[in-house]
Amino acid sequence: MASQKDSKVQKLKDLSNSAPKPTVEELKKLYRDMLLIRRFEEKAGQLYGMGLIGGFCHLYIGQEAVVTGIQSMQLPQDSVITTYRDHGHMLACGMEAKGVMAELTGRRGGYSQGKGGSMHMFSREKNFFGGHGIVGASASLGSGLAFAHKYNNDGGVAVTYMGDGSANQGQLYEAMNMAALWKLPVLFVIENNGYAMGTSNARHAAGDLYRRGEPYGIPGERVDGMNVLTVQAAARQALDYVRSGNGPYLMEIMTYRYRGHSMSDPAKYRSKEEVEDYKTNRDPIEGIVKILMAEGVAEADLKPIEKEVKEIVTEAAEFAQQSPEPDAAELWTDILVEV
Repeated sequence: MASQKDSKVQKLKDLSNSAPKPTVEELKKLYRDMLLIRRFEEKAGQLYGMGLIGGFCHLYIGQEAVVTGIQSMQLPQDSVITTYRDHGHMLACGMEAKGVMAELTGRRGGYSQGKGGSMHMFSREKNFFGGHGIVGASASLGSGLAFAHKYNNDGGVAVTYMGDGSANQGQLYEAMNMAALWKLPVLFVIENNGYAMGTSNARHAAGDLYRRGEPYGIPGERVDGMNVLTVQAAARQALDYVRSGNGPYLMEIMTYRYRGHSMSDPAKYRSKEEVEDYKTNRDPIEGIVKILMAEGVAEADLKPIEKEVKEIVTEAAEFAQQSPEPDAAELWTDILVEV
């Protein structure tokens, strides 16, 4: 006999399946948001190659449907936290491309005044609490954000992203245990792009990742992350479940990154045929374009969106290069000194 919690999940899934069909304008918005992430990341890769971005740089190219679909279902009071592959999440939250690119290039106009770079970028205004370089850290920090939502009774959900490699970290299970005990409003999102750095999912993870929360009574599901409408529908029901006071929910979203783990990764552990198959047959942006075309939208109708995105990314790159570097005195700001 199904548990009461299982019945609630099934009911919400039925509701999501009968959700209203997106309008053409909503489809265009999804296309625009994914295209902005794609073009921004391509430009970031170019700037990295020019030596204008130092340190690590992890691109989100190929995974755009994940954060776009989930973000489209969030409410303003929801918070977001993720790992180091985070530029797409920042843009999806509404953070300005100029500020994100300036931070990547270490300039004063960045969201952390050029001192944080990719892994330490925040926006309290947009409820974005950073990408974090410690594998698995987002799970425990995200549960903390969920505790704050519950304590403040603000109706918010902590959308907590991580990679498939993070799913093997002990702190995730400590966090899930506490989140389940206290019925915290947290949505755990595992972005499974098939590889934890250079190790395939089949070699590092036993069992199904979406079932990792079952010992704690946390329901989960596996979602096609290359289809933004599928992600959107799953996010709708998951966020409804969590926001209704049922406690945590786990989504394993199957996606794929076209580039290496970071810009320094040649990704020789994958075949060219594997990558090309995703680009040719499963690209999320091409997928939404096909849906738009089926709705009677002509290719010419998308040109203004492409033009807008190109202008935003060009402006962001120019702003980043023109913005001054932080003053040396900034070394002594935003730090804790105990005396």
